[in-house]
Amino acid sequence: MTKERTAEIKRKTRETDIELELAIDGQGSADLDVQTPFLAHMLELFSKHGLFDLNVRGYGDVEVDDHHLTEDIGICLGQALRQAVGDKYGMKRYGSMTLPMDETLVTVAVDLSDRPHLEWRAELPKDRVGTFDTENVHEFFWKLAVEARMNLHIVLHHGHNTHHIIEAMFKALARALDEATQIDPRVKGVPSTKGSL
Repeated sequence: MTKERTAEIKRKTRETDIELELAIDGQGSADLDVQTPFLAHMLELFSKHGLFDLNVRGYGDVEVDDHHLTEDIGICLGQALRQAVGDKYGMKRYGSMTLPMDETLVTVAVDLSDRPHLEWRAELPKDRVGTFDTENVHEFFWKLAVEARMNLHIVLHHGHNTHHIIEAMFKALARALDEATQIDPRVKGVPSTKGSL
């Protein structure tokens, strides 16, 4: 019987208070109570398009700005992903998605290699979407990659609507991770000639 691939992470600092639950083999249901509405919207898309069950309760010093809460949710999601994949036995390891959204085209590729790296090839046209500072998008993905200990490549091919670009990034990430975390019955042990990841 396959072990449940789930994780629960709690993080409480002077700046944020976060509880996050992730189930990789889910149905795409999200229960989100996050003080940053735009980030909550992106997390809902991530859950739906990756078929991950995701529960997040996240509060922080948003009266300062959204930076700390966005960064710390990225940290928690990365830790949860790393914990949930476990020993990675039988897992595909790699995943990628080129995703269109209206005028926007984004590619996201991941390698759950235990070697963290973010390669970011994107310039966001606007500094804000609603009340959300868009520089926090890079911060979120950077912390996610570090804590999940994965290679994460994000390439914006074209697009001019900032909301569409960020949304395409989150959807493409979800689908790339869904592919990478799939169990392939042909894979014996971990997907590496080293014998471990």
